[in-house]
Amino acid sequence: MSDFYQTGIITTLHNLGKPSLERIEGELEQFGKTRPVALVLPSLYSEFEGPAMPRIVEELAKVKYLCEVVLVLDKATEREFRKVREFLAPIKSGVSVIHNDGKRVQEIYDTLKRNELDAGQRGKGRSAWLAYGYILASGKCDVIALHDCDIVTYSREMLARLCYPVVNPNLDYVFCKGYYSRVTNKMHGRVTRLLITPLVRSLEMLTGQHRFLRFLDSFRYPLAGEFAMSTDLARVNRIPWDWGLEVGSLAEVYRNYSPRRVCQVDIAANYEHKHQALSAGDAEQGLMKMTVDICKSIFRTLASEGVIFSDGLFKSLSVAYLRMAEDTIMKYEADAAINGLEFDRHEEANAVEAFTKAIRLAAQVYMETPMGTPLIPNWNRVTSAIPGILEMLKTAVDRDNQ
Repeated sequence: MSDFYQTGIITTLHNLGKPSLERIEGELEQFGKTRPVALVLPSLYSEFEGPAMPRIVEELAKVKYLCEVVLVLDKATEREFRKVREFLAPIKSGVSVIHNDGKRVQEIYDTLKRNELDAGQRGKGRSAWLAYGYILASGKCDVIALHDCDIVTYSREMLARLCYPVVNPNLDYVFCKGYYSRVTNKMHGRVTRLLITPLVRSLEMLTGQHRFLRFLDSFRYPLAGEFAMSTDLARVNRIPWDWGLEVGSLAEVYRNYSPRRVCQVDIAANYEHKHQALSAGDAEQGLMKMTVDICKSIFRTLASEGVIFSDGLFKSLSVAYLRMAEDTIMKYEADAAINGLEFDRHEEANAVEAFTKAIRLAAQVYMETPMGTPLIPNWNRVTSAIPGILEMLKTAVDRDNQ
């Protein structure tokens, strides 16, 4: 059972007592009549060859409150696209598959380029953004939920708990972030544990109390890929296309809405998905690429809020972060010991050293190109520049799915 302690400036919704999945899903069915829900699934074709997607489809086939499911398929041939559509057939909600590599969708990207709008590089951010556009074009849903497609421990309870705070009209939340434990025989979630938290608190120590840093530090798992939001938020938020997606998305939520309308919810007792390699020697791969992009996103968000960065500040930040991260390792070592978990102190220290290097690399990139934020334009701007783009997108996807 989770504790009921509230931290930071956003609301935390815990898993207390004995919650009933049937009750939550029953209420969601009622709420869904006036606040319909769409589910977005950004996926690579390779994920349909792994263990997660069969379980996800099996669970989603039992869900009755979804209005539509939009799966964005990347790195797939035309034959693989057809196989995926057949694979998703058990899901009762209307399913649309956006074939990112298909001719019709590529024409959408070409139209954007001709109008000098950059949809970014291939990845989860661009896929999610495209799915939001299709849902806005359909006009059937008021709430959008999104989760990854590599969750080995998936259950439909995750989705129900994720959707509930935004779908329930009595709670008045526009954005809900999922959180969960990342534990097997040892602790996972190194980037959150050993980078995000020590970095944010080091920045607070050096720059003073800043509301965005407090906002970010309020999330128990800021890098979780699972969230639900209102469609209005999907229309105004800009989405990073790189590994800074999760932090950048939180920055946009912070910029556009009061923290009182933001919450996080415990969606699973445990969560298991694929793990990224550290790749300490290559800043273009694995967790190193992820951490550099995350740090750049944080620096640029703070700069937009008036924080002035300098070489001296970044040097102090590297030292402060390293000390705080080393202290954090000691805390997790004690936590692992009392719970009988494996704990490799050397491996944790190697991660901290790699993350320290990533902070320095991100600082260097920021100082050279402080305006180089890889954000996809929001849909309000896109529809202003190309008035018929949403209809073009809907037509392209619908024809692909005929």
